[in-house]
Amino acid sequence: MSRHVAEIDWRSDGEFTSGRYSRRHALSFDGGATFAGSSSPDVVPAPLSDPAAVDPEEMLVASAASCHMLWFLDLARRAGLDLAAYRDRAEGELGRNAAGRTAIVRIVLRPEIHFAGAAPDAEALARLHHEAHERCFIANSLNCEIVVEPASR
Repeated sequence: MSRHVAEIDWRSDGEFTSGRYSRRHALSFDGGATFAGSSSPDVVPAPLSDPAAVDPEEMLVASAASCHMLWFLDLARRAGLDLAAYRDRAEGELGRNAAGRTAIVRIVLRPEIHFAGAAPDAEALARLHHEAHERCFIANSLNCEIVVEPASR
């Protein structure tokens, strides 16, 4: 199949042994993109975390939403639909899983799709979302509930 590489680079600010160290780090990907990562300020309060950086939970939610969108776009194109825009305000819920461990227990995708041409009926749209979810590599890799709630238009 294929390999996907991410590099994480964290450096001590001299406060490691006290526990008051920064959780900010650099995330770099094999395509060249680099951005700031950190623990969530909901888990480790600022200033030890960086609220402006992306946390692992956000990355997981974004990965699920992005994968679903990419499959949806491909399936819609194959179905002869013409899309103008796709937007999603996805949310992940941190909670306790069946084993009692803290985990992302639910992801809700809320795609809002604008068609450049004729929009499919609700049933056809639901089928496209279902198939996109079934094909999504990320959804197939996770064991939390993933719900797709398309925006109604």
